[in-house]
Amino acid sequence: MGRWIREHLVLILGLLVLAYTFVPIAVVVLMSFNDPASRNVYRFDAFTLDNWTDPCAAEGMCAALGKSIEIGLLATLGATILGTLAAFALVRYDFLGRSSTNLLIFLPMASPEIVMGSSLLALFVAAGQAGQLGFWTILIAHVMFCLSFVVVTVRSRLAGFDDNLEQAAMDLYATPAQTFWRVTFPLVFPGILGAALLSFSLSFDDFIITNLNAGTTTTFPMYVWGAAQRGVPMQVNVVGTVMLLISMVIVIGGEVNSRRRSAKLA
Repeated sequence: MGRWIREHLVLILGLLVLAYTFVPIAVVVLMSFNDPASRNVYRFDAFTLDNWTDPCAAEGMCAALGKSIEIGLLATLGATILGTLAAFALVRYDFLGRSSTNLLIFLPMASPEIVMGSSLLALFVAAGQAGQLGFWTILIAHVMFCLSFVVVTVRSRLAGFDDNLEQAAMDLYATPAQTFWRVTFPLVFPGILGAALLSFSLSFDDFIITNLNAGTTTTFPMYVWGAAQRGVPMQVNVVGTVMLLISMVIVIGGEVNSRRRSAKLA
């Protein structure tokens, strides 16, 4: 037994760490079926499906959730388009200031969120928008901090791209537009999709930068933070569980699709 444990020690420790990581997630799923005796005590009292049948019972929660989804989708669209274009420029072209741009791309990722949020707030105040903080300032802030993650993700995909594929397409009389849409884009698309999913997750989950630039607008993380002062409604756990299920479907779907492609190529 001792020999077997020594041989599988790394695997055992890895499984224990993984299990410990999933404990909070399991608590969220469990609490989504909870009928609490009091909102002031976060414990499981009784099983119920009311939280799932009426997820908008908590006042203001669905409005805040809708606002977060709207901002997340728009921020993802803007950051993905701008970040993809920037990644292509940084990988494919040599221009003055390219090295400095590469360094600047990493600064928002390396800076603490409180620094990024306060800097954006100072920018909006200097632009005369201090009294108009809200949806649009949040959106701009989210595009700004998601942009770096998109550039890094797409650039890593482009770094391993084989240029001979494009040259072969053009040797077969494909126009530059046909080469891009039929060869380059399909091969780079997984990186773009991954960057978009990462951007949405970061935008939907953000609290610090949003709180500094939100004005009177309330997003879902801000609603949860405010509700925690009075007692978190169990419907919040329903939202968390749904997000977990969506993430699992995306991951499993991507894995199944990858295996099907590998099977076809084999």
